[in-house]
Amino acid sequence: MIDIIGSLRKVVSSDRKGARSAASLGSDRHRQHNLFEAAATYVSASVEDDQARIDEASGWVSPEALSFGVSELACRAVIALARERDESPRTVARTLLGLSAD
Repeated sequence: MIDIIGSLRKVVSSDRKGARSAASLGSDRHRQHNLFEAAATYVSASVEDDQARIDEASGWVSPEALSFGVSELACRAVIALARERDESPRTVARTLLGLSAD
């Protein structure tokens, strides 16, 4: 999880649009991606350590939108895990991050 946050910080702090090729710009015109598609692709690619897909998803939306999408995905994942484990979202989030349950 920390690797995902670190990767996201790199995306937010750099201008990914300048690094995109003309071919990728042309293909983006055919299909618009929303921020949730970008976030899902970005996070799954980060877990799989697939830099090409990370870069691709980073170019679909603005860094701010990607950050929002990743945050929303994290919230939904914690809620789903909390329901599945019959625990509070706070306990699940702290456990995922390796923190004490307090």
